[in-house]
Amino acid sequence: MKTKPKTSRKRRPGAGRKPGSTKYGEPTRVIRLPESLHRQALELLAARLAPKIGDDIAEIRVPYPDAPVSERPLFLSRVAAGFPSPADDHIEQRLDLNEYMIKHSAATYFVRVKGDSMIDAGIRDNDVLVVDRSVTARVGSIVVAVVNGEFTLKTLGRTKAGQPLLAPANSKYATIELRDGMSFEVWGVVTGSVRKFR
Repeated sequence: MKTKPKTSRKRRPGAGRKPGSTKYGEPTRVIRLPESLHRQALELLAARLAPKIGDDIAEIRVPYPDAPVSERPLFLSRVAAGFPSPADDHIEQRLDLNEYMIKHSAATYFVRVKGDSMIDAGIRDNDVLVVDRSVTARVGSIVVAVVNGEFTLKTLGRTKAGQPLLAPANSKYATIELRDGMSFEVWGVVTGSVRKFR
């Protein structure tokens, strides 16, 4: 049985991706790694590609995948002070904070606040905010945004001319008016806050 000789296929001039045209800005290489290291590799890439953290954000983290359910009693009694009786008839349901705080786990990350630029919105230094990228930002939403390559935490607003702006919740800080030539992207809407007192 005769076999056809292999012919080398000529590459068409200009075919394929241009050098440096990927989102990494340089040539890429395929690698294989164990599944157990997949998440760490993605986190390293995300950290390398992420915008710079601004003055009002201390750190950004993603939720722990497949976090174990940790339910605690949610008491029916709503009291201004004191502690309700632990009797069973006062327990409304069991509450898991992961389920309560996170609606879209694949689109959610956490931000630790630095400073007091949002203090009049009830957001204090060192609070941990829940940020959801799948929620549509509207005027009045507290958002994590990227302005000229830097993260910031502000309230989304509009000027009288209809241009977007980012407003602090503290009169000591200036409003950021987004003008032509500035890069701007909303990276998520703040949907919750976690604060430790001790």
